[in-house]
Amino acid sequence: MTITTEPGVPKSTPPGTESQALRKLLLRLHFYAGVFVGPFLLVAALTGFIYAFAPTLEKLAYGNYLEAPASDSPLPASEQLQAALDGRDPSTLLSLQTAEAGGSTRVVFADPSVGSGETTVFVDPGSGKVLGALATDSGDLPLRAWLSALHKNLHLGEVGNLYSELAASWLGVIVLAGLYLWWTKYRRDRANGNRGRLLTVDRSVTGRRSTLNWHGVVGACAAIGLIFLSITGLTWSDHAGKNVKTVRTELSWTTPKLDTTLAASTAAPADEHAGHGAPAVPVAEGAPVDPSAVDGVLVVARDQGLTGSLSATIPASAATAWTVKETATGGDSIAVDATTMQVTDEQRFADWPLAAKLSQWGIAGHMGTLFGFANQLLLGALALSLITLLVTGYWMWWQRRPRRSEGFALGTVPRRGALRRLPWPAIGGIAVIAVAVGIFVPLLGLSLLGFLIVDVLLGLRSRRQPA
Repeated sequence: MTITTEPGVPKSTPPGTESQALRKLLLRLHFYAGVFVGPFLLVAALTGFIYAFAPTLEKLAYGNYLEAPASDSPLPASEQLQAALDGRDPSTLLSLQTAEAGGSTRVVFADPSVGSGETTVFVDPGSGKVLGALATDSGDLPLRAWLSALHKNLHLGEVGNLYSELAASWLGVIVLAGLYLWWTKYRRDRANGNRGRLLTVDRSVTGRRSTLNWHGVVGACAAIGLIFLSITGLTWSDHAGKNVKTVRTELSWTTPKLDTTLAASTAAPADEHAGHGAPAVPVAEGAPVDPSAVDGVLVVARDQGLTGSLSATIPASAATAWTVKETATGGDSIAVDATTMQVTDEQRFADWPLAAKLSQWGIAGHMGTLFGFANQLLLGALALSLITLLVTGYWMWWQRRPRRSEGFALGTVPRRGALRRLPWPAIGGIAVIAVAVGIFVPLLGLSLLGFLIVDVLLGLRSRRQPA
């Protein structure tokens, strides 16, 4: 098998304009990244397409756990919690999530006997009947947890994490370079008196021009969504994710945290209404938690304006406040002292820094939980768009193959020498940007260095070939 490369640019070649040189440089970068990173992106797109519909697949797979008859008078949360205990150690209680309309209540226990370390028991809020139990992972049901790991690391652990981070690192770069190439082609066509098409398919062309047209139109239409997936995907990555976290911390863009620390003993509530009639009870450090306090804690949360399904985190010690938060994206949360039923701290989503809000919205959007089934459909469409771009990209490369070469030959590589046509200030600027981005996104930087080495070797090889 041979990969045919065009000869290097001779020194006598007259320099083109800076915009032409930049276009050719980005074309070569777009080509190399697409060819070598394409397989990683294809795997990410295929697994991402399946993961996009995880919320819907969960309802199909676990409907007998998740669904319960709607009840106008559900049992108190403490009775539902007691039903879920069913002989379990109360000290292993982690949280209780109240039911939505037509849904079940979820009670989570620490469970070292399962790999995820936790088990969720599902309770019918109307009758108190236990519907079943599943091993969950940070609240995710088994199917979603399995699909999440498949998308993130192909169930290969730390080694597999590199695949998803490499794909996320390059996706945005490839899309931005492709957008520039498609835009400049559109402007060139319009300048030459041709009917340039930016977001519509030209059905009058055939062959490689038709493939290029489909490739460009799909990429332009899906560009914003694909860049969004690249940015949000990097926040979960091992290496670039750490740098993102550092920047957010330095700029105070982190998600606010509730303070659940309580004094060794508690004082009496200011009035009967604030404490819901609860007397002052001294609390010793390390004293066990009374699970029945969940009723009063939830009443306080409702009084504080929390709505919808609520998740109450049960502390390990009575010297720590309970945490109650709205399960919906962008929900408020409060900390409650269960002995006095006083709110000790609160975090309102409206008061969060804008960057923290964008981060939560972005993560929820990436996971397909921000705006229901429509969000899942949008993610599925983006995954299919990326698959289309990869297939048409490789097909264009195949269409450029030499037709009369001996043996099996692949398409030609875009011509070298574009960087040398740029002025030195532009070359310096590109180098600085490349190094800075490479340090912040390490896998992008290392793979870019690899592309440069391959490019140099191909250049040396082309010089040894006859013109």
